[in-house]
Amino acid sequence: MKKLGLVGGTGPESTLVYYREINGQIHTKTGGTAFPEISIESVNLYKALGYVSEGNYEELSRYLSDAVSHLVDGGAEIVAFTAGTMHVVYDAIKEQAAVPFISIPEAVSETAVLRGYRKVGLLGTIFTMRHDFFKKTFRDKGIAIVTPSEEDMLLVNERISKELEYGLVKDSTREELIGIITKMQKEQGIEAVILGCTELPLILNAGNCPVDCLDIMAIHINKLVQLMMD
Repeated sequence: MKKLGLVGGTGPESTLVYYREINGQIHTKTGGTAFPEISIESVNLYKALGYVSEGNYEELSRYLSDAVSHLVDGGAEIVAFTAGTMHVVYDAIKEQAAVPFISIPEAVSETAVLRGYRKVGLLGTIFTMRHDFFKKTFRDKGIAIVTPSEEDMLLVNERISKELEYGLVKDSTREELIGIITKMQKEQGIEAVILGCTELPLILNAGNCPVDCLDIMAIHINKLVQLMMD
């Protein structure tokens, strides 16, 4: 079984889910005979988001590349981010990575193709919704990406940054997010919604979404488990 390296801390809540779910899946798949070897390089969320908000991608790339290097030096044979927003510098870091570096957007777009979607909504941080780095791989596969109105994007971003990043899950916020997704379904014809921040599955899932969910964390974790066990 291959050792996994995770760049975590962006944010801490989703990093915990990655660790718990990967351990649980591999323990189940091995019939209760093994747990995986996992290293986590936990970076400073505020430092990383500061680089993002400043548009200082060179420093962000250097910061996260150092984290990836530490994981590889510690024996990781596969590496991954635990946050969608950090993929803004994924391509630059992948070129330098000495081991397979598994992309969240690529894994999710592959699943969208398999499910036959042609138009999907995207929720996430304001940066993920406004910029192209997450959307491009879907468009390359012929899938249209739709984002909420500016007002709704700001609300989604605020709920992520001030609540979900800290593990705070409110019923009122869930209803707000469901309302935004319902509006996108009625007005823009989305067939599914990408939960494009790894904190969003803490509050939204297949049981409460008005359309099919593309849970980026679950999809990414499943792919990582498969590659670790290959």
